[in-house]
Amino acid sequence: MKAAVLHEFEKDLVIEDVQVAEPGPDEVLVRVAASGVCHSDRTMQLGANALPLPLLLGHEPAGIVERVGANVTYVKPGDHVAACASAFCGHCRWCQRGELQHCENKNRSRPAGEPPRLSLDGAPVEPFVGLGGFGERLLVHERTLVKLPEEMPLDKAAILGCAVITGIGAVRRAAKVQPGETVAVIGCGGVGLNVVQGARLAGASRIIAVDRLAPKLELAKRFGATDTVDAGACDPVEAVRELTGGGVDHAIEVVGISATIEQAFRMLDTMGTATVVGVARPDVQVRIPAVDLLLEKRLQGTKMGSTRFRLDIPLYCRLYVDGRLRLDELISETVPLDRVNEGLAKLDNPLGARTVLTF
Repeated sequence: MKAAVLHEFEKDLVIEDVQVAEPGPDEVLVRVAASGVCHSDRTMQLGANALPLPLLLGHEPAGIVERVGANVTYVKPGDHVAACASAFCGHCRWCQRGELQHCENKNRSRPAGEPPRLSLDGAPVEPFVGLGGFGERLLVHERTLVKLPEEMPLDKAAILGCAVITGIGAVRRAAKVQPGETVAVIGCGGVGLNVVQGARLAGASRIIAVDRLAPKLELAKRFGATDTVDAGACDPVEAVRELTGGGVDHAIEVVGISATIEQAFRMLDTMGTATVVGVARPDVQVRIPAVDLLLEKRLQGTKMGSTRFRLDIPLYCRLYVDGRLRLDELISETVPLDRVNEGLAKLDNPLGARTVLTF
């Protein structure tokens, strides 16, 4: 298959002919139709983690099942599917608790001693988080996939596996926003916009979008923001507290730096909850006023929106088909595989929401 392979950190991806193994007993081969370009892919390209090279990035793919292994029962050839990094084993303590995002054995690679799923000139190619969506085929364990209704467009379905489930899941499953509550959203990129529309779907009475870029704030209004705050023109904490008369019930942070996490906590009213979605670097430290804990304010995190993707993604497909979930507006552009480096570079100064590769 053709795939965009990373050979060296901080360098462009190279289109290569990658060999794909035959499906093992529990594996599924998927013909990829579309794959989202996420900021996490750019972060890995720039060497944030010491992942093995060569590396096949991409973790928001959707496509059509081509072949299945002998033990696969969940899908069959011809099924439309999306893949998700929150794969699950079904047996560990986290799976038993329903917290799939923390599964201890996601089957992201084959057991030691078996040939790799992907190879280049005889050497293994590492698929990012076990997926590797920047290629024409996907070879994964069946518990990585979720079936889609056939009326769901695959280019829209691609972004469900990360941006949508993370943003809406942060509202539904982590923050558990209730009807009538107030929400501030810090950072209005692809995930932040889904936090905004998740708050709208949850029935929040006021949704305050906070960002430094006017185009993002305008887009947030289309997704359901009732108010916007330009963080580059004022103190966002004071602005949010003034708008709400004291603070919000929920502040959801989608940036991942100490300053915005601390701002989220300071935006809270008594008994409010700050939920951190943004992925911070390992050395980031956060300071909060201990006295605010007496007001029963909480600071918590979430991973992948604490989602249960085989339940959540079909629901979001139905909401989209029914016109209640905005996905068309999330896709800034669709580009072919040979423009993947262009899509990744745009993430350094993103004005749009999501670039999607189409095959």
